[in-house]
Amino acid sequence: MGNHSQHRLIELFAEQKDRVNKYSFDQSSIYFDFSKTHLNDDLLIELSDFAKKQGIEQKIQALFNGDIVNVSEHRAAEHTAERGVGAAASVDNATLLRARMKGLVQAIDAGALGDIAHVIHLGIGGSALGPKMVLEALKIGDEKYETAVVSNIDGTALEPLLERFDAHKTLLFIASKTFTTAETFRNADSVVNWMKQEGVNDPFGKIIALTADPDQAVKWGVDESRILPFSPSVGGRYSIWSSIGASIALTLGFDTFEDLLAGAAEMDRHFKDSPVDQNIPIIAAFTDQYYTQARNCQTRAIFAYDERLKLVPDYLQQLEMESNGKSVTANGDPLEINSSPIVWGGVGTDAQHAVFQLLHQGTHLVPVEFLAVKEPGHSLDIAHHEELLLNCFAQGAALMAGKKSDDLNRNYPGDRPSVTILMEQMDARTLGALIAFYEHRTFANAALMGINPFDQFGVELGKDMARQLSSGEGNQLDASTEQLKIRAFGS
Repeated sequence: MGNHSQHRLIELFAEQKDRVNKYSFDQSSIYFDFSKTHLNDDLLIELSDFAKKQGIEQKIQALFNGDIVNVSEHRAAEHTAERGVGAAASVDNATLLRARMKGLVQAIDAGALGDIAHVIHLGIGGSALGPKMVLEALKIGDEKYETAVVSNIDGTALEPLLERFDAHKTLLFIASKTFTTAETFRNADSVVNWMKQEGVNDPFGKIIALTADPDQAVKWGVDESRILPFSPSVGGRYSIWSSIGASIALTLGFDTFEDLLAGAAEMDRHFKDSPVDQNIPIIAAFTDQYYTQARNCQTRAIFAYDERLKLVPDYLQQLEMESNGKSVTANGDPLEINSSPIVWGGVGTDAQHAVFQLLHQGTHLVPVEFLAVKEPGHSLDIAHHEELLLNCFAQGAALMAGKKSDDLNRNYPGDRPSVTILMEQMDARTLGALIAFYEHRTFANAALMGINPFDQFGVELGKDMARQLSSGEGNQLDASTEQLKIRAFGS
C-alpha cells in the first residue's frame, strides 16, 4: 500500500473527474463521502483483493449465521439478531424478549409501579455509553420521564441526582450483563440506601434489572417480574439493541426504540449482502487500514457538527478501541501490524478553536471524520445551522487543499484526509443505521487484521489490581502505587 501514498488528494481530484460520485455512497438516509481520502482505483483493487484473501465475506456470513466468531470465549456475537437479522432461532428469542420488555414498559407507563417521574440508569461501558448517547441525540425536551445515565463510581456523578430527584417517584434501572459489575453495584447500593432514607417502603420494587444473568439478579434481590434478560451472545458494547436499551424505550417511547432497531437492520442487510467494493463499512475499514498501516497514523479524530451527536466520539472510543485494541490475532499469534488507532474527537465548531491547529499545521497526520445533519435540531434562526454546516464543509476542504505561504508560520501543507458523513435528519431510524455502520466497520477492520473484536481481557487487569489494593491481600504492588495508597488513605 505504500506506493500509493505519493498521490496527493488535489491530484486525485484533478485526475478523476467523477471522484466524488465514485467514492460517495447513499444508504439509509445517510450520505458517506470518502472522496477526500487517498483511496484510488489501484488501491481499492489491492484492498479488495486483500479483503477476499482474508476471507471477509465468509467472516461476515459467519457473524450473521450465529457461528462462533468470538473464538477466545467460544461464543457467537449476535447483536444483529436483536434487530431481526441473524440466525432464525436467535431472532425469534430476541423477539420474545423484546415483547417482554415492551410489556413492562407499557405497565410502567400505565402506573403499575406507581407514579414515576425520574429514571436512573446505572451501568458502565457498553451498558451506559449507548443509552446515554441515544437519549442525548433523540430527546426533544418534553419526555414523560427525566432519565439520567450514571456510570462513574465517583459520587459526584450520582449525588446531584439524589439531591434533585424525588425518591418516591424514581425508577432504578441496573444494567449489567453479568450483574456483578463492581462500579455499577457501588452506585446501586447508594441509590437503594437513598430510597430507604427517603422513606420508600419497598426500594426493590422500584428496580428493573437488565442482564444476561437473571439468576444473579434474583440473588441480588430483584423480583423476577422486573428482570429483562438478554442473550449472553450479545456483547456489552453491542447491547444497546437488547434490554440494555429499556431506558431508551421507556423515555422516548417503544415506537422510537423499534425505529432505532429498524434503521440498524437496514445497515445490517447492506453489510451482509453488498459486494466488497460497494460495501460502505468495508470501504470505511479500507481507509482505516490504509492510514493505520501504510501511513502509520496512530489516531483518528471524529467531530460531530451537531450538538445532539456530542457523545458519539465517546461511544466510538469504547466500540473501536475495546474491540480492536489487541496485540494478538484470533489464532493467538502476535499481531505484526498496527492495531486500532486511538479514537478521539469533539464537537464542532468548538474544536475549531482548540485542536484544529494541530490538525492543520501539526506534524501528525490525523485522518478526520465529520458528522453532520442536514435538518437542524432547533427552531432558532436558520443561520445558526447554515453557518454550522458551512464550517464543517470548509474544514474538510481546508485540510485537503492547504495554503502555501513563504511565511512558514502561515503555511498550511494540506493533503490531510477526511471523511464526511451527512445525515438527512436526526431521527431514530437514521441514528440506528449510523451506529450499525460503526459496528460493522469495527468488525470489518478486525477481519482485515485477523483479530477477534469480541473479547476484552485487557479491561480486567486494572480491576484485579484495584481489588487487590482494596482487600490488602496478595503481594504488595510497586513502591509508587503503595506510597500513593498510603498518602490517600493513611498507613
